Amino acid sequence: MKIVADPIDRQLLDNWQRDFPITPEPFVKLADALDIEESDVLERLTRMRKSGRITRVGATIAPNTVSASTLAAIAAPADRIDEVAAIIGSEQGVNHSYEREDHWNLWFVVTGPNRGFVNAAIKRIEQRTGLQVMDLRLQRPFNVDLGFRLNGGDAPGIPPVPRPANTDVLMAGDTDLLQALTKGMPMVSRPYEALGTQLGLEEAGIRDRITALSDAGIISRLGVIVRHRALGWRSNAMVVWDIPSDQITKAGPVLAAQPGITLCYERTPVEGHWPYRLYSMIHARSRLEALKHLANAASLPELKDVPHKALFSTRCFKQTGALVAAKPEVAA
Repeated sequence: MKIVADPIDRQLLDNWQRDFPITPEPFVKLADALDIEESDVLERLTRMRKSGRITRVGATIAPNTVSASTLAAIAAPADRIDEVAAIIGSEQGVNHSYEREDHWNLWFVVTGPNRGFVNAAIKRIEQRTGLQVMDLRLQRPFNVDLGFRLNGGDAPGIPPVPRPANTDVLMAGDTDLLQALTKGMPMVSRPYEALGTQLGLEEAGIRDRITALSDAGIISRLGVIVRHRALGWRSNAMVVWDIPSDQITKAGPVLAAQPGITLCYERTPVEGHWPYRLYSMIHARSRLEALKHLANAASLPELKDVPHKALFSTRCFKQTGALVAAKPEVAA
């Protein structure tokens, strides 16, 4: 049974997760490709956003370019999981928070305008919970372009190979624009004009900056951002591999290209607690399907006999866009 039964909805979700048009009336291009009216496109995307199938039509930003981010984990006692998860989620920089099957059972991503902001958030979480936070910093991305195919195939398709972002193109005002794109564009006929009104800029200037930031690799993806669980990928596992860094150079790109692997990157280990350097995400429709993808990955020559473990997600506590510009604190 298809999670998205309507064929036009499936095409909208499948074909426009990246390469969204940077034109005055972008939804017209989507409508022309589907042979429907622009108003129908806007109605469908608005409905899917309200129902939770998509989070936004907007951008994902290359990590650690205009902002800082890290993956972190806490080993929470079983009787404190909800309490600790609530403390983690209350930090404005936390944009993803999950419970996973492991001693280190609460995993979250902290984002912010700079590393100092991220460090301060981690320190506050440690102080408020009384628990150690593992800070697992990104070293090398091999696939950070998360996407999901609905019109056939188990994998989201081979994503673009990550390229170094050129931050030399950044200009004043870009941070505010990028933050707006991580929240999502207005669902109107001329979304770039509406963004310009919000930011006090001309529409043409908005489109020029989005084009420049995309060409520079700072915007890693512009398009429909889907919620994988709502679309049928209800079993996901973070698989960590205990492999030397020099072997990751060869193993990382091979692993990233495997069916079912939706994210792949190298992170720093934590001595005495966490030896794993290579990370891969598997998103699947069932646990059995996820385990099949894992078995195929583990049989690769580059990963044969490499110690690893799969941390299946059991609950999602928070999922939102990254924080690029910090919000001012509200006085009590």
